[in-house]
Amino acid sequence: MSAVFLGVRHHSPACARLVERTVEELRPAHVLVEGPAEMNARLDELLLGHELPVAVFSHYRDGHRAATSWAPLCDYSPEWVALRAGRAAGAEVRFIDLPAWHPAFAERTNRYADAEVRYAEATERLCRHFAVDSSDALWDRLFEVEPDDGLAARLDAYFALVRGDAEADAGDRAREAYMAAWVRAAVAAAGERPVLVVTGGFHQPALRALAATGDADGTVDSAVEAAGGIGDGPFGDGGDGWALGADGWPQVPVPPEEARAGSFLVPYSFRQLDAFAGYQSGMPSPGYYQQVWEAGPEAAADGLLRTVVERLRARKFPVSTADLIAARSLSQGLTALRGHPRPARIDVLDGLAGALITDDLDRPLPWTSRGTLSTGSHPAVVEMVAACSGDRAGRLHPATPAPPLVHDVAAQLARLGLDGGHGSSYRLDLTDTTDLERSRVLHRLRVLGIPGHKRTAGPEHGIDPVFTERWEPRPSPGREAALVEAGAYGAGLAEAAAAVLTERTHDAEAGADTMAGVLFDTVLCGVGALSEQLLTELAARVGELKEPGPLGDVLATALGLWRHDRVYGVARGPLLAAVIDGATGRLLWLLEGARGASGVWTSPGCGPWSPCGMPCCTRRSCLRRPGGHVPPPRRTRPRLSASRRGRRGRRPRTRPRHRLVPRLHRRPCAHRCCRRPHTHRGPPHLRARLRRPGAPPHGRAPGAVGRAAHLHGAVPGAR
Repeated sequence: MSAVFLGVRHHSPACARLVERTVEELRPAHVLVEGPAEMNARLDELLLGHELPVAVFSHYRDGHRAATSWAPLCDYSPEWVALRAGRAAGAEVRFIDLPAWHPAFAERTNRYADAEVRYAEATERLCRHFAVDSSDALWDRLFEVEPDDGLAARLDAYFALVRGDAEADAGDRAREAYMAAWVRAAVAAAGERPVLVVTGGFHQPALRALAATGDADGTVDSAVEAAGGIGDGPFGDGGDGWALGADGWPQVPVPPEEARAGSFLVPYSFRQLDAFAGYQSGMPSPGYYQQVWEAGPEAAADGLLRTVVERLRARKFPVSTADLIAARSLSQGLTALRGHPRPARIDVLDGLAGALITDDLDRPLPWTSRGTLSTGSHPAVVEMVAACSGDRAGRLHPATPAPPLVHDVAAQLARLGLDGGHGSSYRLDLTDTTDLERSRVLHRLRVLGIPGHKRTAGPEHGIDPVFTERWEPRPSPGREAALVEAGAYGAGLAEAAAAVLTERTHDAEAGADTMAGVLFDTVLCGVGALSEQLLTELAARVGELKEPGPLGDVLATALGLWRHDRVYGVARGPLLAAVIDGATGRLLWLLEGARGASGVWTSPGCGPWSPCGMPCCTRRSCLRRPGGHVPPPRRTRPRLSASRRGRRGRRPRTRPRHRLVPRLHRRPCAHRCCRRPHTHRGPPHLRARLRRPGAPPHGRAPGAVGRAAHLHGAVPGAR
């Protein structure tokens, strides 16, 4: 038999009911679901008995690219219902989509991100035709509140319309080619039994054509190649560029050997699923649609009214019984006026808004469009959105495998006595070896974004002379998920923290503040000597700063860490050496081009320098403070008569006292930049320096680097 294709909208109760009924009626041999194919060997792990919602978290990291992706599942997700109902019906259940690390998912953090942006024009036309405000209201009008009779035909017509106006990109075409290879393999293996294919509605029309004809338009192979092929696997005889294994099924792409990739289950929450919180795909208001899935639209509408009123009263917002009656009456009236056979979500929300909000609103109601809830919204609106969202959080089965980082963190916290629970606070003395190690573990968790504890006191930067820290407990929702997701950075806590710090240095907009912060966090985490890549990246980025001032901030942090060496022990380590080397080299390079006009170099608050690199004034005080003195103009006194010379008994001086040095040590300078002939002279060690081989040739400007080296090598203690 041929395959039966069901196009669905992710996290739609109506689509989930259709999938469940189809599996029961069709009793297929194979149920193919849009999802990561690398999880096929671990489907038993996915069906252990978790409290939903959960998500398949996938990560990938190599020397050129890092990517993470989530594939969320809740009770009313059609994909989850297909897995559960297919197993119950005795069918062979498989995921058929590319792994999340594949280049086809580039720049996409959600596997089930709908292609609604690409078919926005079609949905806008439908919204105008049905007189609704948003695509969510349109979906409710066409599918969620309508009877289930004819639902499959309506879905086929809807997705054919929106896909007809949209153009799939190379990544989508590669994914569809790969899924079509799985469909053909399942049809060949099923014999006379049917095959059920459950995918996003956007892919359904193309999959139906590809599964029937192979390369339907001659563009599949090029799409596969453009999307990066199948990793290290070869192209084979799958009919569309995808290799088939010995068992007749398409090979699952494998990442390159030098890359680190994997997939794990993580707990998820309704808050993360909600479009009002920024979720990219599927239905909004997961708490409301959970009630629709469990009890139907009528019970969900009554429950939403009751929940909103309870939340508002808990916040001391005045809601009377008359307000509740008015809200219910308005909701029922809007349901009848709009021609809905059952109350829709927008009917209930509009009825509540009409009954409870008496003030003027300065912005549209959030359910009239897609997007996050903006700040300054009316309290009633905030509580309505929160009630629709729900507060359910998933929980994994205790037997669920976890990445190595989770076990490493648990072992280190137990060894150091940091697993005391939510009420434990810690005061750490950084001069104590054990407390310093505990501090480093807590800082590594902080850098990775793992909730649980927050530092309330301690050194804020490298110059801060504070040697104690205090850590206070904090609520830790999502801690388990954060630990699993942090496992993408490494198997050990120190390795993962070093990878995160290295990633922070890659930020194109990272300035001196970021570099100084990364340097200080590297020392606090104690990972500077553990990551050669981090040292290389930090030194390289410091060497790319464009102003001398910010370099001073980085060097000030390095100086403070050097002064606190008895605490951090980094004065003779590779970290400060790499940073100081990069910063000083960059600083001298920047000062190289700092010149004044006409070949005369000046700096703030100092006078001219001759091109040979020496100041025109050579008093000892001026040499110790280069540029701190501008030599006075040469003054000559009028020649006195012999009688006056006789009275005074000596010849008058014709030049300042500080310029009287033995003629033997004078070096003439006649460069064109000098306004008058003058000489360079000074103490004996300076004169010896000027005569030393390798000194700058007279009349040639060595630049700022040469001047700095000249002075610092010639005058001890020069600053």
